[in-house]
Amino acid sequence: MEVRKPAVAGSFYPSDPEDLLSMIRELFLSIGEEGIPSPSVPGERRIASLISPHAGYVYSGRTAAAGYSVLAKDGTPETFVILGPNHTGLGAAFSVSNAKYWETPLGRVEVDREFALAVKEHFDDLEFDDLAHMSEHSIEVQIPFLQAIYGSPKIVPIAMGIQDPSSAKSLGEAISLASELLRRDIVVIASSDMSHYLPEEEAMRRDRAALEAILKMDVDGLFRTLFELDVSMCGPGPASVAITFAKLKGVEKGELVRYSTSAETSGDRSFVVGYASVVFAR
Repeated sequence: MEVRKPAVAGSFYPSDPEDLLSMIRELFLSIGEEGIPSPSVPGERRIASLISPHAGYVYSGRTAAAGYSVLAKDGTPETFVILGPNHTGLGAAFSVSNAKYWETPLGRVEVDREFALAVKEHFDDLEFDDLAHMSEHSIEVQIPFLQAIYGSPKIVPIAMGIQDPSSAKSLGEAISLASELLRRDIVVIASSDMSHYLPEEEAMRRDRAALEAILKMDVDGLFRTLFELDVSMCGPGPASVAITFAKLKGVEKGELVRYSTSAETSGDRSFVVGYASVVFAR
């Protein structure tokens, strides 16, 4: 596949480029920015990874913008490795896009195949597979934010159909090894929402416990909490990859940038989804 076309433009975010940029600008304005932030001047970067939500922009966009605002202030990485859960169940268990470019209404971004190959070299279960990505939204919704801030960044999109601590740690280690081998400055973006379809008070209670493990960078503790409290976080695998990679880059703790629920938009506190942006910085 030469170009992976957008699957959720017009539903999760606007399909018109001007409307999309306008919406992203408004989301940044709503969190106190003066508009779409520009990357800071070159210097030593501190952020290794980011957890970002992936619902429709009207619901989770403000919380996503808060995380990307912090990321923009940290300079410009060479490549963004974006990991998302595979909601569709299609394709391989660990699928990196085989497309040369990913397209959104804001244009095309290049897939860093050299980096993807280097990750695969250290993680045998990773397969080049387009089926997992054709209808999946979790990675796609991150890209317009990156385009709005950075222009035409390089990406490595990886969908995780299997999410368990061991695989996530191994994949995080492989990404770290690839970055060292290629001397590539990267950021790992883990796409995940938190609790799904609960009364807001209960969703927040469960999410607080999960976020406590995430901020402590405790992968095993996160999965244990998800099991014990039945936390319906949809991207614990990607989040655990982000944690593992950050640990290997010298990060000691995470920082919660923003937490919200869908009630912020809908007003319905009886049935919400939780959203969090977390950064892992040296």
